[in-house]
Amino acid sequence: MELRYYWAVIRRRWWILAILLLLTLAFTLISQKPWQPRPPAYALGMSFSVGVRPQENNTEYNYDGYYSALASEYLIDDFAAVVKGSEFANAVSARLADQGISVAAGTIQGSTQTGTLHRILQLTVYGSDPDQLQLIADAAAATLEQDADQFMPRLLANQGAVYLINRGGVAEIGPGLRQRLDLPLRLALAFVAGIGLIFLLEYLDDRIRGRADLEALGISVMGEVPRK
Repeated sequence: MELRYYWAVIRRRWWILAILLLLTLAFTLISQKPWQPRPPAYALGMSFSVGVRPQENNTEYNYDGYYSALASEYLIDDFAAVVKGSEFANAVSARLADQGISVAAGTIQGSTQTGTLHRILQLTVYGSDPDQLQLIADAAAATLEQDADQFMPRLLANQGAVYLINRGGVAEIGPGLRQRLDLPLRLALAFVAGIGLIFLLEYLDDRIRGRADLEALGISVMGEVPRK
């Protein structure tokens, strides 16, 4: 009986649900314009090995390079945060400016993403211009390999090293999962909101609609005239 009651409530105010779904669909189509072609997007990934060289001191025991290896592991996590910062972006932008190429530091910082995998630093550059993407990637790699000690001088000066171990090519990427699921998720949220609004209005509605409403008030019903 409860399921029938719920269905009767939804059927009585189905227009609320329909309006919310249509408004959500119209707003999404107008704002996103999926019928218009999207500009292509590209990505270029690189991998770097970051480490600290063992101290060349044969007169003292260096624990078989244990602390150098441990420092290298910590350095990977710290350096991933450094590469995402504004100072690294400024350094890459300055290096490009020396080559006569103007790319704002904010553009570089917004188009790069870092991560770590098995003590390997990964740097991915995103953009809509594949030629500019290559230039940014080359400048970022050169900055990491040649000027890394400027960002972490305590660990990298005269002892640290950053090596490019893999440089992928420019690859075109399609729409992300968020873009593909945006419309279905919005419609699902509108559906849930519509159902909630329907039952809220039903709860606030104090009109008598049938036998069950009268019996809920403690009034005995002797007979009922069906609609059909």
